[in-house]
Amino acid sequence: MGISVWQILIIAVIVILLFGRGKISDLMGDVAKGIKSFKKGMAEDDTASSAPEAPKTIDHQAGEPVAAEKAEDQSKAS
Repeated sequence: MGISVWQILIIAVIVILLFGRGKISDLMGDVAKGIKSFKKGMAEDDTASSAPEAPKTIDHQAGEPVAAEKAEDQSKAS
């Protein structure tokens, strides 16, 4: 028991009567604008990520190890 052609046509007529031709075409236009905007955003993201960036460095000053600082903090808390 599949859906026949007549059932699809009846559903289509009901949808057109409920929403009207104008609303359906407006909805399709909005969907097309959304797709175009998404593609444009993806293209901009690709061009931004393909530009080489200078490597980031972290400046670190040699000092006491982190474990020693934690031990001092625990002894002060006691």
